[in-house]
Amino acid sequence: MAIWWRGLRSAAEAANLPAYSFGRSIRCLHQYETIQAIPREATGRRVSARDRTIGRIPAVVFTQSLLETDASKRGVSRKQLLTADRKQIKSIVDSVGLPFFCSTTFKLQVRAGQGSSSLVESGRVLPLKIHRDEESGKILNLVFVWANDGELLKVDVPLVFKGLDDCPGLKKGGNLRSMRSTLKLLGPAEHIPSKIEVDVSKLDIADKVLMQEVEFHPSLKLLSKNDTLPVCKIVATSPVKEPEAVQA
Repeated sequence: MAIWWRGLRSAAEAANLPAYSFGRSIRCLHQYETIQAIPREATGRRVSARDRTIGRIPAVVFTQSLLETDASKRGVSRKQLLTADRKQIKSIVDSVGLPFFCSTTFKLQVRAGQGSSSLVESGRVLPLKIHRDEESGKILNLVFVWANDGELLKVDVPLVFKGLDDCPGLKKGGNLRSMRSTLKLLGPAEHIPSKIEVDVSKLDIADKVLMQEVEFHPSLKLLSKNDTLPVCKIVATSPVKEPEAVQA
């Protein structure tokens, strides 16, 4: 039991999750919800602060090509200023789990105004950044990119380790050491995974899994200059040193 818990704790720590919420977050990965938003006409700190006082979160959604430093590659601008309901966003983040929020696509519906049934625009989006207050943890701003089919996206996808119960190295008392918690991928939005599972069920002490050995959809490209770097390794537990005898 202790070995199983140690392995699970290592995987949870690799994803920045407390161990008790690890299983719950993974189970909730596919419970998608349509994000409801309304247009935001003005910008600035005072406007954003006013939105937050009435339970709204300032947000922006644009095509990821706008982030290109080369102007010729930016394509057609599709940028919108929005506000989203704070309670709904908090509920989604809590359900999906913070490490997986920015690698999960969601449906977005932009209404003409709060309580309006008039639909201005809709599509799929991927959260790019979530800005939170360091002290309270409250969500301050959200940045989305359009994630409709065919959109090429760059995403940091969290790694989740599976096969912990069967791992020979963990059964011998070793520990799972994570060198990377995410992989940066480029590919079409429809094939971006919320998580990537790394199988450690056959790893013994000192065995490792390299970036190039991690499996994902063939349409996705790993954005790394060195794909021979390890993502995880099974390490031996350091032996406990016996206290030195005190000379009389």
